[in-house]
Amino acid sequence: MEFRLLGSVHLLSASGELVRLNRRMERLVLAVLLLEPGRVITTDRLIDLLWREAPPAAARTTLQTLVSRIRTALRSAGGDDQLVRLVAHGQGYLLQVQPDTVDLHRFRRLVDAARTIDDPGLRSARLTAALELWRGPALADAADGDLREQLCGGLEESRFAALSDRIDADLEAGRHSELIPELSRLAHEHPMRERLSGQLMLALHRSGRRADALAAYRRTREILVAELGLEPGSELRGLAASIITDREGPAVDADEASGNAATAEARAGSAARVEHPARSVVPAQLPPALAGFVGRTAYLRDLSDLLVERAGGPAVPPSMPICVIAGTAGIGKTALAVTWAHQVRHRFPDGQLHVNLRGFDPNGSSTSPGEALRGFLEALHIPTRQVPPGVEAQTGLYRSLLADKRVLILLDNARDAEQVRPLLPASPGCLVLVTSRNVLSGLVATEGAVPMRLDLPSAAEASELLARRVGAERIAAGSSAVEDIITRCARLPLALAIVAARAATKPSLTIEELATELSQYAHDLDAFDGEEAITQLRTVFSWSYRTLSVGAAHLFRLLGLHPGPDVSVSAAAGLAGVDPHQVRPLLAELVRVHLIAEHPPGRYAFHDLLAAYAAELVHTHDCDADRRDARHRLLDHYLQSAYRAALLLEPRRDPIELATPLVEGPAEDFVDPDRAMEWFADERPVLLAAIPHAASTGFDRHAWQLAWTLSTFYNRQGRWPELITALDGILRLADRSGQAHIHRLLGLSHAHLGHDDSACTHLQQALDLTKAVGDRTGQANVHHNLTWLYAREKRDREALVHARQALDLYQATNHRAGQARMLNAVAWLHVRIGNHQEAVTHCRHALIMLEEIEDRPGQANSWDTLGYAFHHLGRYEQATIAYQRALDLFRLDGDRFHEADTLAHLGETQCVTGATEKARRTWQRALRIFHEIGHADAGQLQAKLAQLDRDPTSLPKPGLSR
Repeated sequence: MEFRLLGSVHLLSASGELVRLNRRMERLVLAVLLLEPGRVITTDRLIDLLWREAPPAAARTTLQTLVSRIRTALRSAGGDDQLVRLVAHGQGYLLQVQPDTVDLHRFRRLVDAARTIDDPGLRSARLTAALELWRGPALADAADGDLREQLCGGLEESRFAALSDRIDADLEAGRHSELIPELSRLAHEHPMRERLSGQLMLALHRSGRRADALAAYRRTREILVAELGLEPGSELRGLAASIITDREGPAVDADEASGNAATAEARAGSAARVEHPARSVVPAQLPPALAGFVGRTAYLRDLSDLLVERAGGPAVPPSMPICVIAGTAGIGKTALAVTWAHQVRHRFPDGQLHVNLRGFDPNGSSTSPGEALRGFLEALHIPTRQVPPGVEAQTGLYRSLLADKRVLILLDNARDAEQVRPLLPASPGCLVLVTSRNVLSGLVATEGAVPMRLDLPSAAEASELLARRVGAERIAAGSSAVEDIITRCARLPLALAIVAARAATKPSLTIEELATELSQYAHDLDAFDGEEAITQLRTVFSWSYRTLSVGAAHLFRLLGLHPGPDVSVSAAAGLAGVDPHQVRPLLAELVRVHLIAEHPPGRYAFHDLLAAYAAELVHTHDCDADRRDARHRLLDHYLQSAYRAALLLEPRRDPIELATPLVEGPAEDFVDPDRAMEWFADERPVLLAAIPHAASTGFDRHAWQLAWTLSTFYNRQGRWPELITALDGILRLADRSGQAHIHRLLGLSHAHLGHDDSACTHLQQALDLTKAVGDRTGQANVHHNLTWLYAREKRDREALVHARQALDLYQATNHRAGQARMLNAVAWLHVRIGNHQEAVTHCRHALIMLEEIEDRPGQANSWDTLGYAFHHLGRYEQATIAYQRALDLFRLDGDRFHEADTLAHLGETQCVTGATEKARRTWQRALRIFHEIGHADAGQLQAKLAQLDRDPTSLPKPGLSR
């Protein structure tokens, strides 16, 4: 069976015959279900789409009839009930089909696959095959223009991006002359897409038609100047210059100047070819299988009972199985889960996901659901910049990606049910394993999880574990001592593994000698309090620790000072005060004796019991001065690394003078902003723990400067409450300059959350402090922030005073980035006051300067302001184009707040031109983002949507100010 959505909605039987759906409403319901196969589409949503104004009283009955007719059509097409199922589920309907039977999903798969191919000819062929699936506008006979845009608005842009990618591939393959007719037609149809203009210019130039290439450039320039009052982007101008001098310029790298969604997708696809050659590889995140695992056969059998055999091969039950493996620390929960997961992973062809939730980390650095979701989304090939910031949105994306897939998910070391729930997929084909010290009764009660309490292994299993790892002959030769070793290890697998590692590294020792050596450390060691069955575990730890080399023992103790959940090689080197190449063998030694574990590669973590033991040792064996120096080196490493990453994310950010490092230690280096964002995401739990750790141990300057480095990352992710908490805790510790920075960051964060009084107080304090220390650039920055805050409060003339003060200060200090941004701010305020043409003039000056200094966020803001000015001048088409430019630039930077803000502006332009349905959808998109990031503007936008629903005629008409 085959389904077609890319054109008219068709259903083809297995024999290729067309099965008719005679009514448009039937075709629409089928299409909506096929757009998101495997996901429940609520009855309310289907009714809203079918009857877009007031649904009839019998809407639900009619919908049931439509679904019944679709089921009849599916049966007549010969659909296999195991592969194609349309079922009622909860408050809606769910259609289960194989994604490759739907042309839309096949198109997306072909495009993704093409972007991993290096050979341009093969890449072009794959993209051509994808494009040939299109037979016309998507859902052509099921939805009209507005509804089609609502359901498939991004599809046409994806189609255009694939077309542009195919042209890139053909250019790369040398098919220049063949492309000219097609490119000429496309450039005529889309005159403002600079990417197309660049491709046409390149094809003409490489075909020996330089004059025609330059004429194409002139046409594009004339249109852009006439419509927007702006020159083409720098890349297109550079290409024209290279053609004039007979040098080939950056050809299709003219993409970015066009600022459209096709550009972003094309550039992302190009990057994928370079950085992610294996995008089609399914995730396989399970930790390595444990070679020495023995016993636990009854538990393994119970786990296997979660799976059932059905006709056609192994499968899982219709409802998603969840199993919670509970037991005391060190009892082997993770080992059991990982072992069984490896045994059954072949039943989950779409991959395995794993995360250590660190629910009982002694430093309190547990993994939040958001952190875990971002890791899973990365494993599922979602670029970091495309991951939404809110946990709810991340969960929705995660569940959408797993729809109709069979994936095994291992959630290790969970604290409670709330930590787990957002990580549960909705697909019945998935299976979830959870390990915890608690039974997680909430999951058992509400999600139907199966509880499994893990007991200590039997003495026979403990003996077998030692035999497997040490050797059966050695165990048999020392049978009289084996029982003593097992007793001292309290039958805990963690302790037994440490003893076995010691025995493996000393093959000359007999088992009796090992037992004697172990007993020597029992008399002077206390028991761990509050842990079941591990009264002598500290003995085992001590015995293993005393076998370490001096360097490894020192590093193990120092790791007890580390505030975060895991540590990188370079951070461990900073902590120990050695080079990374010197610390690697020490880390390897600790791994060999099972005192730390390496997972993922390059990052090292303790079992939480071992972390507590290392912390005891460092406070017992190392003096205060040595501990302070180690902390100093560690904090230096994180501060230096984070500072580099912050300036890479925002190169024009005014620098600060960092705390003096104790020594020149290893710091991370980053090749591009994406890697810096990834590093912040990876290290965020460590950095968050490092800030209060620095404050509580006397490193005040490190504390506030670490918070400073995190602000750009937090702002892009919309994590303002988290930033406020971190800043509030260290405000009193900083010097006056540091306090000025903190007050400014607090003011901005409170303003984003709508706490205007608190924001104004903090910004005024920041202004007073910058004046006191003579920091004119700092004063300008605060005036800039007050401009924005007063403008939010509609105090436009006061805002303009601050804007002019900021502009004067930036000019006095020759701060070009500040000047450019304040030109934009002045333009914005002129719009608000009513000087619209003057605003356009300021915007154009700002855009020229912002492009010169390559300030993309500043350009995005100026495009938004220009759109606002055009709107008030009644030039609505130009306003729409400018807003779209701004949106594409904000999305490239992952700037969620400003994306939503610009969507709100665009919706007003659509509204005043009578496109109320477009405005509704645009505002709904903006509202979702505002809700996700917790922004105060959500309330205002909600009110506008309510007004639109009540009385569309009451909203502004063309020519009226907002």
